Amino acid sequence: MKGLEEEIYALECRHISPDVRTSPAKLGEVLDDEFYEFGSSGGLILRSEYDKDHPLSPDHMEISDFRMHPLGNDAVLTTYRIENKTTGRNTNRSSVWKKRDTGWRLFFHQGTVAERQGLRRGDTGYK
Repeated sequence: MKGLEEEIYALECRHISPDVRTSPAKLGEVLDDEFYEFGSSGGLILRSEYDKDHPLSPDHMEISDFRMHPLGNDAVLTTYRIENKTTGRNTNRSSVWKKRDTGWRLFFHQGTVAERQGLRRGDTGYK
């Protein structure tokens, strides 16, 4: 990884860290004002819900298969897998990060429960 990709990877790691997930103030430093998410439960979550009392679990999670895809000068898409070490659940994740005056902010996020571990580019998982 180089430059911007390393910076965005570090932000993704911060986004899933237990100390950020359990702190509305720290999470607010990561999320864009217009943030929204399609959660792994299938529900829509808005930034305003995290500003209230929307607790996130302090689970230990690890990122793998991280890729960054530029969408222009001020936006990137990331795709990766999460292994939740606390629950044993695996998810495919995607995020859109936008560059703002205050730095890169998480604009959109989606999590989808995954049955298989180690899904690679070109491998659809279908037989």
